[in-house]
Amino acid sequence: MEKVVIVTGANSGIGLALCERLLTEDTQLWLCLACRNMQRAEAARSALLTSHAGAHVDLLQLDVGSVESVLNAAKVVKSRYNRIDFLYLNAGIMPNPQVDIRAFFKGLFSRNVINMFATAEGLLTQQDHLNSDGLQEVFATNLFGHFVLIRELEPLLCQTDHTSRVVWTSSSNARRSAFSMDDIQHRKGTEPYSSSKYASDMLSVALNRRMNGQGLFSSVVCPGLVMTNLTYGILPSSFWTLIMPIMWLIRIFTNTFTLTPYNGAEALHWLFLQKPESLDPRAKYHSLTSGLGTNYTEPRQMDIDGETADVLFSKLLELEKGVRRKLCERNADNEAHQRYLNEIE
Repeated sequence: MEKVVIVTGANSGIGLALCERLLTEDTQLWLCLACRNMQRAEAARSALLTSHAGAHVDLLQLDVGSVESVLNAAKVVKSRYNRIDFLYLNAGIMPNPQVDIRAFFKGLFSRNVINMFATAEGLLTQQDHLNSDGLQEVFATNLFGHFVLIRELEPLLCQTDHTSRVVWTSSSNARRSAFSMDDIQHRKGTEPYSSSKYASDMLSVALNRRMNGQGLFSSVVCPGLVMTNLTYGILPSSFWTLIMPIMWLIRIFTNTFTLTPYNGAEALHWLFLQKPESLDPRAKYHSLTSGLGTNYTEPRQMDIDGETADVLFSKLLELEKGVRRKLCERNADNEAHQRYLNEIE
């Protein structure tokens, strides 16, 4: 039976590289590119079909930063497929990044240079904004939209005698110190990206605690330091041109500098080949590249408490009710919204 695989943020970078690797691995799978920009999604689809003629590649319009878009996309998915084998939650944003240039150059010529590039700790902040749902944009895109998507697709993810997989693209920038349970949207902080990625790590643990018995297994991946559109947006292109030789040199001495999207997708691809029962629900699977260019995957334990992860899950459930109630009130003439409103009252 052909596998059904959905990848969010699949039109470029790690998402597109993953799709390429998956089609190379299994030419029979049904692949769905879930993207916000359909013009770029169509270009990605054309590129994949050029290298994999005859492959099954569908497109799905999805902006995970908008709950209404998520609900509409989920409706399309449920009408198109009768199950989901893999749901890769790869879409993410880092808006308006601000780099402490003084800290950057200080770290560049210190013993901490590798950790600085790998985690951006003490180096990178962002300016976040509210979206149309009244949520912090980074939180909504990197975490909450994906949470709502999983909830909506449960009938296809949790089926008798069938296992399904949810795989999150996290980051080495996911740090406990950036996250607060009292401020899960990171309204008061300056590191929303780090906060959202740590929250996604926590949510993965919570999903495993709650849903392994229903056949749903969740994993977390760190792609390493990869040069993608998101990375290039942090600094001017001329600056990256200047320091790239240094980064390739540093790569000889560390395995976390994967640098290319293909290398960064290593752990995502590796998980596609594993049996879910053999995986550690509390591990983050890291894409690594040796100094000689060999790609491999390594699990590392996450600093996450299961009970705390459950608290986050409950908070997200409550937030979902509130956001969907507002949507229902805004779309009072929509039957589906009204039905949901009646259910939660």
